[in-house]
Amino acid sequence: MAKIAASTAATKGSPPPDDLPSSYEAALAELELLVSQMEAGALPLDQLLVSYQRGAQLLKLCRGKLEAVEEQVKLLEDGQLKPWDGA
Repeated sequence: MAKIAASTAATKGSPPPDDLPSSYEAALAELELLVSQMEAGALPLDQLLVSYQRGAQLLKLCRGKLEAVEEQVKLLEDGQLKPWDGA
């Protein structure tokens, strides 16, 4: 029953779970939009769970991309992650 409700809600405007953005920036923008909609109470109850699940997938994608970049930086810095001096 929950599976039917989730698939019905997914067809009401949210992208399919497998269709994740390819870039970090696009995933972050979608995640921020979902969070603002959930915080504003702008989603019906059946859409709330679908949006939460989508947000979890987007968060996992963003974290994975950040970790991959961090590993590349470690390699470039001879195995040691140095503090970022943003100035």
